[in-house]
Amino acid sequence: MLTIDLPALHRGGLRVLEPATLQLAPGAVVALVGPNGAGKSTLLQAMAGLAPERVRLRLGPRDLPRAEIGFLPQAFAVRSGLSVLDCILLGRREALGLRVAPRLIAEAEALLARLGLAPLADRPMQALSGGQQQRVLIAQRLFRRPGLLLLDEPTSALDLHHQLEVMALLRAHAAQTGTPVVAALHDLGLALRWCDRVLLLAEGRLLADGPPQTVLTPDRLTRHWRISPEILQARDGKPVIVPHPICT
Repeated sequence: MLTIDLPALHRGGLRVLEPATLQLAPGAVVALVGPNGAGKSTLLQAMAGLAPERVRLRLGPRDLPRAEIGFLPQAFAVRSGLSVLDCILLGRREALGLRVAPRLIAEAEALLARLGLAPLADRPMQALSGGQQQRVLIAQRLFRRPGLLLLDEPTSALDLHHQLEVMALLRAHAAQTGTPVVAALHDLGLALRWCDRVLLLAEGRLLADGPPQTVLTPDRLTRHWRISPEILQARDGKPVIVPHPICT
């Protein structure tokens, strides 16, 4: 079990989030949701060790060091001549020497193949589209084998097919490695379909925490997203949110 002790978080002299303690089960895929400005990116940055406030992460009896946290921020554009394969390998830069071990290259190539990125292995990062870069950088974080994976809008630049592909990959990776995944998501449909748990940030605090259907209720959707939701059922039995404007 990973325990995260969060102090109050401040930005610009204002308190944006109240203190909280989170516990993440091994292999959990957790959606971090909330309206714009709720503090999702601030919370992820703090958990990644990139905030002034000290956040303590404990994995069982030991503290989880920053080096074991994989974090992909929302602003991810890469302007580099590095090849895609080299970018993936840098995810485990501590293991690289003057010559890269063949086993590391083979592992990186296998990961690229799983993401459908193998044809891009020799392409420079700066020649890729935003969606391609996003998938490569997610693969780089997975290649690092972190103890905790934090992703800020990991599907924002992806088309529908690749959104599903990435969410399926994250679920499979979490299940296979036991690594908890926390992803800030604007698409509540993805949260309902792919995540075990939802954390709702609103009004400066962690307002709700639990299974997606118990957190994303019609009342909360109306209150925090200012929509009139219609909840339908997809053919796989999962709920689908159709947003409608609130009639005035």
